[in-house]
Amino acid sequence: MRVLYLVLAIVFVVLQFRLWVGPGSYAQVATLQHQIQLLEVKNLRDQERNRLMSAQIGDYRRGVDAIEEKARMELGMIKEGETFFWFVEPKSGER
Repeated sequence: MRVLYLVLAIVFVVLQFRLWVGPGSYAQVATLQHQIQLLEVKNLRDQERNRLMSAQIGDYRRGVDAIEEKARMELGMIKEGETFFWFVEPKSGER
């Protein structure tokens, strides 16, 4: 009977070890759940970025207005016959 108790105690210790320390343990599961949460947040950010980029691509495909606006804002381009004015703010202390 003592051998049976000894075997059961060893099995219990091994199972407890796997539960707390080994593969699939509570600590590992908690770490994986935290990683899942971080990846879900990243996925939401990426989905929003992709949605905005798709909308921008759609604007570029639909018309020249979006392309013209981008050229004016980012590249400083002007149309033929337009006059470009550049207002510079004076530095503090100058007047």
